Amino acid sequence: MFECKYDNAVIYVFVTVGMESGIIGGIEAKPHSRPYLASLQHNGHHTCGGMLIKNDYVLTSAHCLNRNDFSGRSHFEVVLGAHNISQKEESQQRIQVKQYMRHPLFEVNNEKDYSYDIMLLKLKTKAKLNKFVKIMGLPKKNGKTPALVKCSIAGWGIINKHEEKPSSVLREIILKLQFSIECSHKWKHWFNSERNICSVSNGKDGFCKGDSGSPLLCNSKPVGIATYTLNCTENIEERKKYPAVYVKISSFLPWIKKKIKG
Repeated sequence: MFECKYDNAVIYVFVTVGMESGIIGGIEAKPHSRPYLASLQHNGHHTCGGMLIKNDYVLTSAHCLNRNDFSGRSHFEVVLGAHNISQKEESQQRIQVKQYMRHPLFEVNNEKDYSYDIMLLKLKTKAKLNKFVKIMGLPKKNGKTPALVKCSIAGWGIINKHEEKPSSVLREIILKLQFSIECSHKWKHWFNSERNICSVSNGKDGFCKGDSGSPLLCNSKPVGIATYTLNCTENIEERKKYPAVYVKISSFLPWIKKKIKG
């Protein structure tokens, strides 16, 4: 969690550092309708979402590794092909992470810049691609998505703000992209229009306590990675004022390709 202060207000922004990620509102997704989606787990506990972009690489948020108890990284795994993460489904593949590649500008001199909140996970073994596990292609370079277009995001997090228990099944919501100028107006210096996009908030539906690392899809293409949003314990009217923010994937294509090739 980090704190923004301006206009005599204090805004608490949750970025899932040791917190359960969660989709607030929405509906249960059709089982295995998002075969590219990954559940990042620590000691068997879901912490973040992610996206399979190659049979041995997952794209997620950099701050998902920002936990003190991640010193035991051998317990950090990626679960693919899941719908109900509380069960051992035959479709699931559980693979340990071999290497963590956070963007080098995410944290410099102990200062974090969430406009660089992106990370690649190199898997120890390659995923077996099938109807339950598939690769999601990256967006085209400099691809622009207009404001107000309908998008979606999914995750396994808490169902409502009053419960800390994460959802067993995958849930999804429909969102609309917000104009960048509105995002900049609300979030001030926290929002970078070159590296961030944001979605309209109705105060009821969205990702809460993160669902960090989960991809935002527009026109069936991944355009962003869930990064931060207003504290979901705020009242609805207050939450309506602040768009949810995502890292813009297209801005990091050269870095992603260089790391995978390397």
